[in-house]
Amino acid sequence: MAKLENKQVIFKNFIDRAPQETDLELKVSDIGPRAPSGSGAFLVKNLYLSCDPYMRGRMRDFHGSYIPPFVPGQVVEGFGVSKVVHSDDPNFKPGDLVSGLTGWEEYSLIKKTERLRKIQLDDIPLSYHVGLLGMPGFTAYAGFYEVCSPSRGEHVFVSAASGAVGQLVGQLAKLHGCYVVGSAGSNQKVDLLKNKLGFDEAFNYKEEQDLNAALKRYFPQGIDIYFDNVGAEMLDAALLNMKIHGRIAVCGMVSQHSLSDPKGIHNLFNLVMMRIRMQGFLQSDYLHLYPRFLEHVIGYYRQGKIVYVEDVSEGLASAPAALAGLFSGKNVGKQVICVAHE
Repeated sequence: MAKLENKQVIFKNFIDRAPQETDLELKVSDIGPRAPSGSGAFLVKNLYLSCDPYMRGRMRDFHGSYIPPFVPGQVVEGFGVSKVVHSDDPNFKPGDLVSGLTGWEEYSLIKKTERLRKIQLDDIPLSYHVGLLGMPGFTAYAGFYEVCSPSRGEHVFVSAASGAVGQLVGQLAKLHGCYVVGSAGSNQKVDLLKNKLGFDEAFNYKEEQDLNAALKRYFPQGIDIYFDNVGAEMLDAALLNMKIHGRIAVCGMVSQHSLSDPKGIHNLFNLVMMRIRMQGFLQSDYLHLYPRFLEHVIGYYRQGKIVYVEDVSEGLASAPAALAGLFSGKNVGKQVICVAHE
């Protein structure tokens, strides 16, 4: 049988800075139209791919992380939504829709199926399975409820609040009865936070000369919960504004453009004085909660209690620019690449 033409996004080489479009290249190869007999694998057509900040960590030559680096000269890997084309696995049949790790290419041969999830075509957009109902959404859910231990009436601060994770953290906090303030990097995103996502207040951190003063303005009584997506100066300022027994969930450090020369945090002694609990976490630590998460968040979505904002780039050729744009704040909402329409 004739082979299929397969456009691919290739990782060129390791970097030690924020990703740029030129760190990835497009290539055309071919792939067999069937999964090899006896392989237990299946061939998928990729529909949506997820651009996520954690991918930058996979672009450096470091093997001590929770996920291995990309391989130079090989296809980029990430979360996606795909359609099964041919299967040698009895649990998956042609036409099945799946979400999980796949290649940044038009077609992928999937051999590891442990973390794949079958999904149904229903009233929820397919792309939401790499965002709201995928890794970013579950990160928000696990981080807020399990790490932050919220109580009704508490004051919550979310950085990078219009991003894939932050926008859901803020909405979950509001549904929990909290007062919520978010920071973002443009006035357009601030408007989105206040007028579409339901945050009580929001500010553009780029317009603030003194982040400590900004947080004092929005939290005159102090912060109970800080959901940290950025690290650096914002984390330092939050440490000065936490209440006694405040909680900080450390989800990301997107401000650290060079992980080999990280910037230190200056106000850690406040952890002692204010008895603050600061904890890093990965959503994979809480996978036993995933069914409950789906039930809750799908319910909220169908009731119109939460919304989810995406920034969709059309076509695989747009992928390098979409990934690089995450680190300069170009995206508004969850960055997704549409490879093909179902």
